[in-house]
Amino acid sequence: MSSVNQLLDSTPLLWKGRQPGYGQRALASGHSKLDAQLPGRGWPLGAMTELICRNPGLGEFRLLFRVLADIGEQGQWVILVDPPWIPYPATLQGHGLLLERLLLVRTRGGRESLWACEQALRNGRGGAVLAWPEQASFTRLRRLQVAAESSAKLAFLFRPEAAGRESSPAALRLQLEPDDRRGTLVRILKCRGNRPSEPIRIPQSFSAYAKQNPQTGCHAPLAENSINTAVAGHPLSTTAAGPP
Repeated sequence: MSSVNQLLDSTPLLWKGRQPGYGQRALASGHSKLDAQLPGRGWPLGAMTELICRNPGLGEFRLLFRVLADIGEQGQWVILVDPPWIPYPATLQGHGLLLERLLLVRTRGGRESLWACEQALRNGRGGAVLAWPEQASFTRLRRLQVAAESSAKLAFLFRPEAAGRESSPAALRLQLEPDDRRGTLVRILKCRGNRPSEPIRIPQSFSAYAKQNPQTGCHAPLAENSINTAVAGHPLSTTAAGPP
């Protein structure tokens, strides 16, 4: 066994499970119980994080409020690629997010969406990239992970429940489930430098998405131009993207 360990130790580019976190560089999430379970005490920089949930609106966006507010205050962009619904500007603003530092990118989906994510990660201005890809192969996810590593940025992918049963190169994978006490249960499925822990309960009293259907509890899509009229004087920037 010692010879195997020596061989592993002689390969500096190989990450080993017994090592501490991925570079230990992180930004606090604002949720003490969650930070306590993460090797760097926060969201890992230069790595991809997957937030897996059955339906949008379970608190997945709310988990990021603190770190996105911090990034905006540093003068960096927060880039949203193909969100399923328009985030509610008043809620974002009320939690410290600078709307003038939020950039909404719309693509035609598929590979275009992942291409936009990769370009955003490689762009020098962005501090965090959030994306909602419909589908993503392991190869494309690996490209995003490499792009995140090279840029030392925050990268968040919101993925459907089925993705939790698939392999992924993401450094951190969290599964979100509704809690009976109006909260969100966060399960750590994968975490470099740490073992999965017991579920973490995050209180949840509102959603970051606008227009909830009272009969279904789901959030209805907003018209594309509503993003510019929701908060007078503080529009989110909107752009379209696609590979050349």
